[in-house]
Amino acid sequence: MENILKEFGSRDIAGAAIKIALTKDRAEEKQLQQELAKLGIRTAAVDYGGEFINSVMKIIERAVVSSKREGVIQESHIEEGAVAGATREALSQIMPKALGLNVGGKIGIARYRNHVSVSIFFGIGLLHLNEVAIGLGHRVV
Repeated sequence: MENILKEFGSRDIAGAAIKIALTKDRAEEKQLQQELAKLGIRTAAVDYGGEFINSVMKIIERAVVSSKREGVIQESHIEEGAVAGATREALSQIMPKALGLNVGGKIGIARYRNHVSVSIFFGIGLLHLNEVAIGLGHRVV
């Protein structure tokens, strides 16, 4: 019960977004979501793959849609914009490595009260010759 009363800040929520983006499969993802929910941290995750430049808008859209579907945000311009902005920030950190290449991995979103963080973990490259990168964005709602 002590954890429920704990206050979490932007660092904690960023860590939760990274952890959910790094889960190996849906079972591990769901287990982590349940553990974080007990602490009052709502999360969502969505897989993505494709050519980076053509995928930017689709990645942002998937982050917003999965956040609404999992109850991380409500359907409002402010909350949707926070997730979209944090996702765009995370993508901008990955962009130098990903331009012109294929990406694949997972987007993790975490929220506690007014803190929203989006983490993107992608393998970047061709065939099995991948580089890995994590981008992270944060917004206050």
